[in-house]
Amino acid sequence: MVDTRFHRFAGTATLGAILTAVGRSELLPSQRANPAISGVAELDLAASGDLALAAHASYTEALRKTSAGAVIVLPALRDAVPAGSVAIVTDKPHHLFADILDQLYPSNTRSIISAGRDDLGAPIFERDVTLGSNVVIGAGVEIGRGTIIGANTVIGAGVTIGRNCIIAANCTIDCAHIGNDVVIQSGVRIGTEGFGWLDFGISNRKLPQLGRVLLQDRVEVGANSTIDRGALGDTMVGEGTKIDNLVQIGHNCRIGRNCIIAAMSGLAGSTIIGDSVLMGGGAGTSGHLTIGSGSVVHGRAAVTKDWPAGSKLAGAPAQDIRDFWREIATMRKLTKGDKRG
Repeated sequence: MVDTRFHRFAGTATLGAILTAVGRSELLPSQRANPAISGVAELDLAASGDLALAAHASYTEALRKTSAGAVIVLPALRDAVPAGSVAIVTDKPHHLFADILDQLYPSNTRSIISAGRDDLGAPIFERDVTLGSNVVIGAGVEIGRGTIIGANTVIGAGVTIGRNCIIAANCTIDCAHIGNDVVIQSGVRIGTEGFGWLDFGISNRKLPQLGRVLLQDRVEVGANSTIDRGALGDTMVGEGTKIDNLVQIGHNCRIGRNCIIAAMSGLAGSTIIGDSVLMGGGAGTSGHLTIGSGSVVHGRAAVTKDWPAGSKLAGAPAQDIRDFWREIATMRKLTKGDKRG
C-alpha cells in the first residue's frame, strides 16, 4: 500500500472511472465488475480495495494468491487471476499502470520538502533534539530524543527518525522511516526516486516511484551514498548493517541484518541480500536476484544470478571463488607456455 504520508492520494474512485480518466475505458470487462479502488499495492500485500500489477510470468504464483480487487495483467496471465479479482488485460501492463499511478497520485514528483502538506501537521520533536544551522524540516516529521541533525540537511514531509541518531551535514531524507541509533554521514541521499523507466531508448518514460525506505536500528550509511525508495513497496536495510561511502542501493532492494557493504558497491533494483553478507569494494549486482545469508562477495565481483547461503564469490560474472582461482591458475599456465628445453 502506498504510504500517503509521502504520496498524496487523489481519492477513492471506481475502476471504470479511473480507466475512463486515462482513456482506456474499453478495458473494463463489464459494469458489474467495477470495484472501488482506494489504493495500489504489490500482489502479496494487496487488499480488496487495491489495484495491483502482474506484468511477468514470474509473478504467477503471487497472482494466484492475491486479494487485490483488480489486477492489470498480460493476456498470458489472464487465467491465473483469482475469481475475486477483476482482470484488466493489456499487452502493455506497465504503461497502463503508470498512467493510473499518475492519475491516483498526481503529486508524487513534488520537491523533497513536499510543499502544501499541511494535512500532516507540524513537526514533532522529543526532548534533546539538536538541529544545525539551515536545517529544513517538512510537515509531519517526527524526530526522537537525543537525535542530532547536521547543518544544511533537509528532512522531507512525513519522515520519521528514531532516538539517538546522528545525521550529518548536507543530507537529504525523503519518503523514509528511520530507526534508533542510526548514523548517516554527510552528503547521503535517502528516499530518492528509483531508476524506473519504460520504452527504453525511445521515450524513456518515467515509472512513478511511490515506495519508501526503511532503515532499522543501528544502521550506518557512509558519506555520499544513495538509497532509492521503492517503486511501490519498500527498500529495506536490516538492523546493524553498515554501508560504506559512495554506495548505490536501488529501489526495492532488501538488505538483511549485520551486513557490511564496502565503498563504491552498487545494488541494482530488487536485489535481496540475506543476513551477515560481506561485500567488498566495487562489488555489484544485476538486480532481481538473491544472495544468501553469510555469503562473501569479493571486491569488484559482478553478481548476475541467485546464490545460496554461505557462498563465496569472485570475478565478473561472479562465480564460486574456488572456480575463480582455478581458472586464473589455468590461464597463467596457458599464457606462460611450455618453457622446457
